[in-house]
Amino acid sequence: MRVLSGIQSSGVLHLGNYFGAMKQHIEDQERHECFFFIANYHSLTTVHDAARLRQLTVDVALDYLAMGLDPAKATLFRQSDVPEVTELAWILSTVTGKGLLERATSYKDKIAKGIEPSMGLFCYPILMAADILIYRPQLVPVGKDQLQHVEMTQDMAGYFNNTYGREVFVRPEAKLNEAAIVPGVDGQKMSKSYGNTIDLFGEPKAMKKRIMAIVTDSTPVDAPKDPENCNVFALLKLLAPPEETAQWAERYRAGGMGYGEAKKRVAELYEDFFGPKRERRAALAARPDELENILRDGGRRARSVAQSVMADVRDACGIMTARS
Repeated sequence: MRVLSGIQSSGVLHLGNYFGAMKQHIEDQERHECFFFIANYHSLTTVHDAARLRQLTVDVALDYLAMGLDPAKATLFRQSDVPEVTELAWILSTVTGKGLLERATSYKDKIAKGIEPSMGLFCYPILMAADILIYRPQLVPVGKDQLQHVEMTQDMAGYFNNTYGREVFVRPEAKLNEAAIVPGVDGQKMSKSYGNTIDLFGEPKAMKKRIMAIVTDSTPVDAPKDPENCNVFALLKLLAPPEETAQWAERYRAGGMGYGEAKKRVAELYEDFFGPKRERRAALAARPDELENILRDGGRRARSVAQSVMADVRDACGIMTARS
């Protein structure tokens, strides 16, 4: 079964990226045909510094490889290495009503946070739909907050197929994961946009300081606490094995424990897990030519699929080119 997902190169990757998407991607490479792209076109909605965007694109690739993505098992590539995706986005925009985009909750959320309402941000779902449909995947791993984008992609596939009377696009289905939303240090969803992240490969002392600053309520040390409504416990549950998580839940409910103890344990678990991978990442970063070869090879494989799909798209809607 073919699986497709992407991640933006718009900032340093964090625990929300890992538990919300990356972990599932790495697991999927063992049982599916996987295409994972670095969404540098999407990043242009927020990143307007060329040198920074280039570096962030490299950083995403390094992070994925350091965390265990195997380019022999999964296709890792830059979105911009498949220019056909922007062509498809335009074609999809000609059969998609403005009302669908106006219902996008992610657009409304970002505007509410003060992000400039550019047309790129407004049309983001169309480019995302093109990213998906151009590879004809059956499954798209997403967090719960991204589910609407897959549903909108399904709608756009239907609009095109119905308009031109051909089943050109496969209907993709969302593949939800258990850790759909990871809390940031302020209790909101962990997001680069909110500045509340814990970086995957941040400097150990700095990351411990971030973890110790996680917002908690004012319940006294001696009083029982509800683990299911605690930002610290939510992160601990992601990092610790089930047996240890159960023990911490008992301690919460019994009382006599301060949140600082749990924060210290989260910091230890964080370093135990990401520390060795931080060293692997540094070794990969020292071999830039090898990294570029991995991305170029992935781009060639992905573009081969995209070109075949675009041939069907152009034929369906009557677009003629010198190469078709």
